Amino acid sequence: MSAIKVTNLTKTFGGLRAVDNLSVTFPRGIATGLIGPNGSGKTTLMNLLTGILAPDCGQISIGGKQFDKVESVKLRNMRIARTFQDGRLINQMSVTDNLLLAIAKTNICSGLFESGSKDYTVRLENVMQKIHLTEKHDANAEDLSYGQRKLLELGRAIIQDADIYLLDEPFTGLFPKMVEQVAGLLTELKNKGKTLIIIEHNIGLIRRLTDNIVVLDHGQMLACGRPEMVLKDKQVQEAYLGV
Repeated sequence: MSAIKVTNLTKTFGGLRAVDNLSVTFPRGIATGLIGPNGSGKTTLMNLLTGILAPDCGQISIGGKQFDKVESVKLRNMRIARTFQDGRLINQMSVTDNLLLAIAKTNICSGLFESGSKDYTVRLENVMQKIHLTEKHDANAEDLSYGQRKLLELGRAIIQDADIYLLDEPFTGLFPKMVEQVAGLLTELKNKGKTLIIIEHNIGLIRRLTDNIVVLDHGQMLACGRPEMVLKDKQVQEAYLGV
């Protein structure tokens, strides 16, 4: 069964077709690596799936429901969480408040007011430990290191307890120790039966973490399937791996 399916999806910017009549299925309950050369349409596709962009044409199916355009404000109700390569933290707010805002049921003020509830406290403490930021709970996001900011960004997704996680280059710029921390968190999500779609350039991590790979090139699907098969494909090697 599919978690997300797109059919004839197209998005253009001027004369550039960033996503070009793309049809692809992301299976439920497994981790899929979304790979391809720079400019191949990976982040554009993720932006279409999360409502940041509207497609020119085509359909998106999530959990069997059809959408001409996904509404980003409804992602949490759809049990979808997203991380961004460049982060979407509120710099002048603490680690604690950045996490709580990710699960606030209404607006910022009432969301922080809700933070005293037992459910919120337990979830917060659990995620804080997972992302190794317990001692930084009162620090503003702007005072964290780059790696800690990446962990906080992932923590904001994890605390939502979503069914589908879309992760845009979660390992970029991390030291090996933090790479292992993030890999462990994603493995834990996968072992819980969550659906993961991961944009990543490190093929070693893709081999290790994913059960399925979708390769994009010029906005079109070049290959799809199990990592050991896709990465041996001659077209994939020429287009992406440069061999």
